[in-house]
This record gives sequence, structure tokens and C-alpha cells, in this order.
Amino acid sequence: MSTIEFSTQFDRLRRTLFSFALNLTKDEESARDLVQETAFKAFKYRDRYEPQTNLRAWLMTIMRNSFINEYRKRKRRQTLNDNTSNDYLLDSGHQSVSNQGESTVMQEEIIKVVNTLEDWVRIPFLMHFQGFKYEEIADELEVPLGTIKSRIFFARQKLQAQMRRLYTAKQIEDILS
Repeated sequence: MSTIEFSTQFDRLRRTLFSFALNLTKDEESARDLVQETAFKAFKYRDRYEPQTNLRAWLMTIMRNSFINEYRKRKRRQTLNDNTSNDYLLDSGHQSVSNQGESTVMQEEIIKVVNTLEDWVRIPFLMHFQGFKYEEIADELEVPLGTIKSRIFFARQKLQAQMRRLYTAKQIEDILS
């Protein structure tokens, strides 16, 4: 199929593609961007299109995959889309603890619980908590990587179980935030 034929068929499907893009994005500007991205990829890879197949389905597949890939990128970056005017400051999400003394007591309790763990679980957990990567811990302790991962997992389980016995779910949530 020639470039002119491909372009003509693409133009016939442009409204359908825009409708589909609008359905995916729920925003006209984003829908236009998605149609443009689809057009770019379609023309770039038009040699992969089989002329006897359904062009509309092929283009919509490109569009859907482009949308999904962009969504995943945004999700990984945790980008905040702020559509409000810049007259207000956004809440950073940081929750302050209303009672600093209570927080200090809880932290001391957590430290006590961590110190009750056996060395084979506590040491890898503390190293991971201090920022060491699993591989670094495994190398330092001369233990297989899978063993380190399971020991840290066991430490977390034991800590969660002990903390549940000591505090309510709301109190634990307040500590962790």
C-alpha cells in the first residue's frame, strides 16, 4: 500500500480514532495527543500493516497500547495532575502527629520489638532498613540472595504481628504516616 493510500484511509478513520481516544482519556486535549501519537506510530510502522486486514482495528490497537504505556509511565512517576488554579498551595500529603510524646513512645516500642527478633532475622532487616540493597546484604553476610529476602520478609511478618497485638490499626497507620 502506498503512502498516499495509507494516508487517505487514515484520514477517513480520524474521527473514529478521536472518539476512541476521547473515550480512553476523557479529555479532548489528551485525546488529540493520543490520535497524533497513533498517527506517528502508524506511519512509522506502516510497513508492518497487512493490506488485507482491518486497518481500523490495527490503528485502534496501536492507540490502546500507546494509552496503556503512557498510563503505566505516569503511574510509575506518580505524577500529580493539578487542574486547579495556582492560587492555592497543595497539601504535600505529610500528616503531622498530634501528640509527639505518644509518637516517641510508639517508636520506642517498635525498637523494643525489633530488638526481640533473633539475630538471623534482625540483622538483615536492620541493614535493609538502613538502606542496604538485598544484594549488598547478601554479599556482606555471605548468604544467598533468596535467603536474605525471606529473612527480611519473616522479620516484617513478625513485627507486624507483634505491633498488631500492641496497637490498633489506626495507631499503626498514624505511626507509619
